[in-house]
Amino acid sequence: MPLAVGPAISQTLGLMLFALTLAGPDAEAVRNAAYRVRALAAAAGEVKSTAWLGPGGADVMMESQDRLAVAAVAQAAVEDASVDVCVQPSEGRRKRLLLADMDSTIIGCECLDELADYAGVKAEVTEVTERAMRGEIAFEGALRERVSKLKGLQADVLTRCYAERVRLNPGARILVQTLVANGVRCVLVSGGFEAFTGPVAEAAGFTTHHANRLLVQDARLTGTVGEPILGRAAKLEALRHHAAELGVGLGAALAVGDGANDLAMIEAAGLGVAYRAKPVVAERADARLDHADLTALLYFQGYRASDFID
Repeated sequence: MPLAVGPAISQTLGLMLFALTLAGPDAEAVRNAAYRVRALAAAAGEVKSTAWLGPGGADVMMESQDRLAVAAVAQAAVEDASVDVCVQPSEGRRKRLLLADMDSTIIGCECLDELADYAGVKAEVTEVTERAMRGEIAFEGALRERVSKLKGLQADVLTRCYAERVRLNPGARILVQTLVANGVRCVLVSGGFEAFTGPVAEAAGFTTHHANRLLVQDARLTGTVGEPILGRAAKLEALRHHAAELGVGLGAALAVGDGANDLAMIEAAGLGVAYRAKPVVAERADARLDHADLTALLYFQGYRASDFID
């Protein structure tokens, strides 16, 4: 599995200190990968230090002129192990802003697909969702099409769906709680719906949230969504807006998501991470999480397990 090499941090000039971070569910696999990095390091630069961040995380600090060479060493060290890798300049790796997608990133389901299950049309809605997340069709049109199939559902299905189907992904609460405690603004930004982002943001501890709005009349869903629709462009605009409010550049932001509508913010952020992502996203992100849980985003920033807050 090739290491993701996104545009935001792919170019380097001169001798730099890079943080090569390894994260995964198997502590022994992470440790073995760190040892292999040290054995292979001469091909890319010089190892300056190694730090064990926690049972599932390790930092290898390498001095090199070429991030791609460091990334190649990382990939060779990981091989087929269940270990994720992030290579980035060590300076500025602690971010001031987090933007996170909700569905299939912070939570383990697609809320619209689950609502469609209550309406008896989950199979056809899920097929459209998959195509939209792969970037095969425009998100906005796909959202309108899927929402139209919910027309007539009792509005209280939103509360029922949240209670019965929505669960935070492993590490989500620790990620957000730890960052907020360290002064980071954490923003949940979703192409889904406010009926879900509100309680999910509260459960995880996000600073604020943005999403679309399902329209209701006479206690039933109308099959329409409020305009304008929050999609790929709106997620990028949210990133820019919050960075400007904080008075920081986009390089001070971390963005994470899984689908094509997350790609613009992932590419624009200082560190863009693909979480269990569709190929179009995984190929263009700076790093990817295919194995580790969301606490790996803390390891990527140099936090230790002893810093984690839940």
